[in-house]
Amino acid sequence: MNHVAAASRLDNIRRSLVHLKMSRALEMLDVTLRGIEQGKIDGIEAIDILLNEELSLRENRRIKAALRMARLPIIKTLDGYDFSFQPSLDRNRILALAGLDFINRAEVVHLLGPPGTGKSHIATALAVETVKAGKSVYFIPLADLIASLAKAEREGTLRERIRFLCRSSLLVVDEIGYLPVTPGGGNLFFQLVNARYEKGAMILTSNRGFAEWSDVFGDPVVATALLDRLLHHAVVIQIEGSSYRMRQHADLLPEHARATPPINPSPLPKRRGRPPTKEKPDPITADHRHKPSRQTREF
Repeated sequence: MNHVAAASRLDNIRRSLVHLKMSRALEMLDVTLRGIEQGKIDGIEAIDILLNEELSLRENRRIKAALRMARLPIIKTLDGYDFSFQPSLDRNRILALAGLDFINRAEVVHLLGPPGTGKSHIATALAVETVKAGKSVYFIPLADLIASLAKAEREGTLRERIRFLCRSSLLVVDEIGYLPVTPGGGNLFFQLVNARYEKGAMILTSNRGFAEWSDVFGDPVVATALLDRLLHHAVVIQIEGSSYRMRQHADLLPEHARATPPINPSPLPKRRGRPPTKEKPDPITADHRHKPSRQTREF
């Protein structure tokens, strides 16, 4: 092929890359061609390099867009978690969760522990792994979640809001127990939990044991109904220890606050009925007789 024909063919390749919107491949074209001319790579290797560069760029864009849609407050990774600071936590258990089988099983992962022990860090890191695997994620603190559900209820769009929150493969609800739940908020949360039950995975973080959920949600009936769903297919992980944030200032804390006692998840409260709902009632006792044995796993 003469020089003129080669230049014409190269122009055609550039135009094709532009039309295909393969910006990274276009950017790497000249460098790759020089590699061929210098005998460092052959034609097959050149095609492989250009395609891999383009795929890497598109995958990075996909991940960034998905992370924005997930509404993660900050990006955290498991590599950035200091397991040595929390020896009560089994690193292998967390890495097993990063395999994301719990999402395929539509399980609920409960991360329980005092403030500062890394619950939100682990939840966020697992969310990031989920996004990288091509699955959708939505992250929201409980207070914000209930506020959004209450707003939707006032506007007559509660069904649509719940449907939206059920679309994600993984829903992360952070900071359960940190702020008081507004009246009726527990009922709204139950409707969402019930809609995702056995259909979509969740990660919940809390500084309160399950026995305290009656106080958290202000209603023992609602708390029982929630735990009935959330502990049926569940993984419970307790993190014991001091706050990582306060590690450099531990000497300034009172003696009793330097080591926080572990949270006891406590057994499931006795069933006392079902929460009132403004939508079609969903009897939580009717199907209880037909449920398989409880599959809660505690780490």
